[in-house]
Amino acid sequence: MNTLGTTVLGHPRIGPDRELKRALEAYWAGKATEAGLLETGRRLRERTWTALRDAGLGSIPSSTFSHYDQVLDIAALFGALPGRFTRLGLSPLDTYFAAARGVPDAPALEMTKWFDTNYHYLVPELGPDSRFTLTGTAPLDEVREAKALGVTPRPVLVGPVTFLVLAKADTPGFEPIELLDELLPAYVELLRRLRTEGVEWVQLDEPAFAADRSTAELNALTRAYHVLAKETDRPKLLVAGYFGKLGRALGVLARSPIEALAVDLVTDESFVDDVVAEGALRDKEILAGVVDGRNVWRTDPDRALACARRLAGTAARVSVSTSCSLLHVPYDVTAETRLEPRLQSWLAFARQKVDEVVLLGRALDGEDVDLAPARAAVADRAGATELTDPAVRSRLAGLTEADAVRPPYAQRAAAQSAALNLPDLPTTTIGSFPQTGDVRRARAAHRAGKLGAEQYRGAMRAEIERVVRLQEDLGLDVLVHGEPERNDMVQYFAEQLAGFAATEHGWVQSYGSRCVRPPILFGDVSRPEPMTVEWARYAQDLTSRPVKGMLTGPVTILAWSFVRDDQPLGDTARQVALAIRDEVADLEAAGIRVIQVDEPALRELLPLRTAAHDAYLAWAVHAFRLSTSGVEDRTQIHTHMCYSEFGEVLPAIDALEADVTSIEAARSKMAVLADLTSAGFARGVGPGVYDIHSPRVPGSGEVTGLVRTALAAVPADRLWVNPDCGLKTRGYAEVEPALRHLVGAARQLRGEPR
Repeated sequence: MNTLGTTVLGHPRIGPDRELKRALEAYWAGKATEAGLLETGRRLRERTWTALRDAGLGSIPSSTFSHYDQVLDIAALFGALPGRFTRLGLSPLDTYFAAARGVPDAPALEMTKWFDTNYHYLVPELGPDSRFTLTGTAPLDEVREAKALGVTPRPVLVGPVTFLVLAKADTPGFEPIELLDELLPAYVELLRRLRTEGVEWVQLDEPAFAADRSTAELNALTRAYHVLAKETDRPKLLVAGYFGKLGRALGVLARSPIEALAVDLVTDESFVDDVVAEGALRDKEILAGVVDGRNVWRTDPDRALACARRLAGTAARVSVSTSCSLLHVPYDVTAETRLEPRLQSWLAFARQKVDEVVLLGRALDGEDVDLAPARAAVADRAGATELTDPAVRSRLAGLTEADAVRPPYAQRAAAQSAALNLPDLPTTTIGSFPQTGDVRRARAAHRAGKLGAEQYRGAMRAEIERVVRLQEDLGLDVLVHGEPERNDMVQYFAEQLAGFAATEHGWVQSYGSRCVRPPILFGDVSRPEPMTVEWARYAQDLTSRPVKGMLTGPVTILAWSFVRDDQPLGDTARQVALAIRDEVADLEAAGIRVIQVDEPALRELLPLRTAAHDAYLAWAVHAFRLSTSGVEDRTQIHTHMCYSEFGEVLPAIDALEADVTSIEAARSKMAVLADLTSAGFARGVGPGVYDIHSPRVPGSGEVTGLVRTALAAVPADRLWVNPDCGLKTRGYAEVEPALRHLVGAARQLRGEPR
């Protein structure tokens, strides 16, 4: 049997220097050709394949590259894009981007989180009339590219059942899983054509089964892999399940005719017991995912090998792999020349994780390899006493339940109404305003030491004043300072909190061309000094209208960082919460009466298995309330959430006790409001009416229609009118007219002159 051997389940695709981001944005701006964009992609793929080959992997993945998103790639590959895009008469590439980003007459597909990660995928829209045919050629083209380099690759595709489970029905009462028999022949045809190209293995990802699944979905998994494996003229099939235990799906896949199974032994190491106990794997190869694909700490080689060796005798062959794709980590830790050397020695990014996989694979195969450097680094980190701050731990030990409780909402609402004197349907934005080239250059020059502190402060103050005057002109009721000084809503805070380190080149794709640099949370967390007060106070001094103080909540700071793995996540969350609590108190003391603590990642971090929900939500809710409960009744606490399916955590959102909750709703046409109504949500709510992740400007009638829909579920005295998210990534040419339409809709529905 031709085996896979050591491998990784996927690889970063944006380029070590974000080459793909720049090429995409140049193409979208009309400054580059399609040929130029495609050439950038080709070069990035070539660099990846040759690097993985030279590192010594036994199997090289392909089709891990994407111009936007791997789920959208499958929809385009099999001709499953909605008609509103295919009828535009655009080229295939521009049709693809229209689905991802929207165009004036065709709103984009919904976007939501890829399971419990900060990566966003595009949600397919499918209905009873959906049909699938192999209309694209990208996986085949990549195979030819790789073979020209002397690499026979292993194409990696989203599996058919996960694709359907993640899809959204375009018809009420319809379940996309009903389309399985329509979809499978398209996969079969692709497998045949890949085999014709000389492909030996294909990887089909089924991470949906790390979550609880219905009997119908498990039956679909059974049928899918019996149908696909029955095809004789095909490559061998590797099914990858990751992000946790596979539960009942383990037995389904073990008893299917597939040739290999990849299992995640990092997210829950106890899953190895299930795999050992499963007796139907003896004719398959198992890829033991013992190298963490989602965090940046070096692998403990002895622990990883012990886990992999427990599988000996369970399968025809056991090989080492990553727990999931390396899409979720940066490229290369050696590029981080400004990190403290000792901390750097504890880290492994994608390049280092590939080397770990190869080294562990050789050790598992019985070779005599040098594990001493890895052992020393792991031991050094474990023994680093300076990672513990006694003052932080003492403060946590002294907390009481009263520290996370505010008076009843009715009492607070009356005090806030008197203090703020806002109209019905108050208008606001989520926080950031577009960051111009001048702002970015000033920030970069200051960081590089080329712009002095006073000059930098002056530049930021000038931008804040410009944004405040613009908001006054637009007629917004609650203003923001625009956040020109912030590089990212998590990194900005991490750079000012003890216990964190920031990277220079540690970019990770969030969606499309949007990249973030997750900070590294390595020790106990505290706030040495105020982080936002100066800017918020300055903005408030410029206007008589209330200005919101803008903070990121503890759960989101954890979710969008690489977090220490040597203590429970809830304990780390409480440390971050105390730091945010101190900032909230200082903002209030500075005269800021509206404070927003964003928690867009509350749903993102929700465990995939229902049994673990209550424990997670208990500490997540407590951390938010600990952050925000030290204020007066008249101080209004907001929170913001976006780009996740929030229905199943609405009781937890209610339990946050925020006075106002703004939430993404534009792409889903206010679908979240039905859930809010059924949950009895009785505080302020701001369902987004402007989808800021699309370049299209919603018309006045469209925005007014969305507000009318919201008013059917929420009374005007509790309904806020706002965009879906911050405006940082948009340009003023889009933002100004969209916000004028937003303010105009609120005024029209109040009965005021526009």
